[in-house]
Amino acid sequence: MEYTFEQYKTAADYIMERAPFAPELAIVLGSCLGPFADELEEPVSIDYRDIPNFLVTTVESHAGKLVFGTVRGKRVVCMSGRFHFYEGYDYEQLVIPVRVLKLLGVRALILTNAAGAVNESYHPGDVMILSDHIKLTGASPLRGPNLPEFGPRFFDMTKTYTPELRAVARACAANTSLTVHEGVYMFFTGPQFETPAEIRAARLLGADAVGMSTVTEALTAAHCGLPLLALSVMTNMAAGVLPQPLTAEEVGETAERIAAPFGAYVKDIIERI
Repeated sequence: MEYTFEQYKTAADYIMERAPFAPELAIVLGSCLGPFADELEEPVSIDYRDIPNFLVTTVESHAGKLVFGTVRGKRVVCMSGRFHFYEGYDYEQLVIPVRVLKLLGVRALILTNAAGAVNESYHPGDVMILSDHIKLTGASPLRGPNLPEFGPRFFDMTKTYTPELRAVARACAANTSLTVHEGVYMFFTGPQFETPAEIRAARLLGADAVGMSTVTEALTAAHCGLPLLALSVMTNMAAGVLPQPLTAEEVGETAERIAAPFGAYVKDIIERI
């Protein structure tokens, strides 16, 4: 489905009529940061289902709400639940949330996700600041007619993951018990986990972690000139690194264990941006 600029604006206008303030920062809460929205000060929630021209999450563990609140004095909006290609959405539909956030006036976007560790020096519970990504799946979310109100037809990807925001995240790593790396994320469509052969190929290509989200959002942010920071929590070692098979339960257990220190780390970053 091709949206007009007016349809995006309708969604943003609906949200702003119900929001308590114009947000400074937007955060997409991955599986590793679900409880974060509950910790916002004076939260106000808007259900995705009520927003005109928006999407609806189908992942059971995702709340499916925009949550406005403050974090250490900063006005933020959290997407509690994100959208994935494996849910059945077209790539072109996956631009919708980030474009709406852009129209809300946010000055930076933070993406978080749960990922599988490809780099064998990483361990479950480690965090990776994304410095770049690899996407070899073909279609782009920016396919189709370009909307110049958001950005140009052809756009640069050299500094998609904003160096200044990555520097803030590196500085904040000194104050956390978490082990924080910086590396390359490789996008796979899912919902199946990657095969051991795919992980070996990813490692040869230079990937440090793999996952099923984030990259479509990052592409949309790059197109509309939105400064971006992305953080991955290693919830498991990727397929073939260890002898046991991968399970969603393992991912969930690590995400739950790491949620509190990771949330504190993200709050430090928000305070410094």
